[in-house]
Amino acid sequence: MGIMDSGHNNKTAASVTLACLVLYDSSLILPFSGNYNPFFATNHLASSDVNITELKSILKNATMGGNTVIITTLNDAWAEPDSMFDLLLESFRIGNQTERFLKHLVVVTLDQKAYARCIQLHPHCYNLSTNGMDFSGEAYFMAADYLKMMWRRIDFLRTVLDLGYSFVFTDADIMWFRDPFPKFHKNADFQIACDYFNGNPSSLRNLPNGGFNYVKSNKKTIKFYNFWYNSRVTYPGLHDQDVFNKIKFNPFIKKVGLSIRFLDTAYFGGFCQPSKDLNKVCTMHANCCVGLENKVHDLEIMLGDWRKYTKSVANQMAYRSKGSWTVPQLCRGSFSRKHTPKKDHNQGSES
Repeated sequence: MGIMDSGHNNKTAASVTLACLVLYDSSLILPFSGNYNPFFATNHLASSDVNITELKSILKNATMGGNTVIITTLNDAWAEPDSMFDLLLESFRIGNQTERFLKHLVVVTLDQKAYARCIQLHPHCYNLSTNGMDFSGEAYFMAADYLKMMWRRIDFLRTVLDLGYSFVFTDADIMWFRDPFPKFHKNADFQIACDYFNGNPSSLRNLPNGGFNYVKSNKKTIKFYNFWYNSRVTYPGLHDQDVFNKIKFNPFIKKVGLSIRFLDTAYFGGFCQPSKDLNKVCTMHANCCVGLENKVHDLEIMLGDWRKYTKSVANQMAYRSKGSWTVPQLCRGSFSRKHTPKKDHNQGSES
């Protein structure tokens, strides 16, 4: 999920919503009452919309070593032919030894059309629907339905953690070019990509992006996801990424012992702060970009850039230079940042 602007037309708002698709169940609201202590909230009852038996089976079939899966989310617009789902799958196929990860990718669909197309193309599709709500249509950025969807993603992912599965969550507008696991921090519980990375993976002053994270299933991360989800009550009207930026400084993080690391944009880049060296890049995100058409246009060009790079590798030319992206193009004009990242003057003191 990139940083976005709310002043766009309906089509833009719909595409923004599609970037991180989730569901919502009001029965799971646990407000911060006087006696509530999120530190001790480790388990929750799964939403009635989640078919636990089916989900367990899909996760088991998709798991890799360490009980780890890769998860993305889609609805109809992003699953249409020549749209985001096709681009995501193509990136896995043409990346450097990334095609093998397709058998570990769980695609969570939010409507029947997306599910029908998913099962035509991919072995691990889970259809997650919400009674009485339709998330296949438009939703306005930061409107009530948008916030419900964003918070339902956190709820769904904590269900995955509860079931004992670690995960790499990836937005569908993130292209996979190399195996990311060697670049993850070995002892971290929760790792998250950045819109802007300040050079210190431990610095809480990095500006994170919730569209890509690697989370290990353990008591600390389950407690953290409960705390994160419940914090939406403390910070009403904010989406999950903004609330994370609030709670990452909370003493609860140290109390629970959660180890957080921020991922270097040299390896996990995006349109906000591109990976500059194609010899190193693992993933690239169409963040700092609003509009499905803009994203699809630029990601198609990005895949073309990668194909040119791999051709030069075959010709033993690539390592003579870092290579270069010819994007963003349409995405460059679709987003205007309201603030610039602040320099971290205390990088060595944060954990």
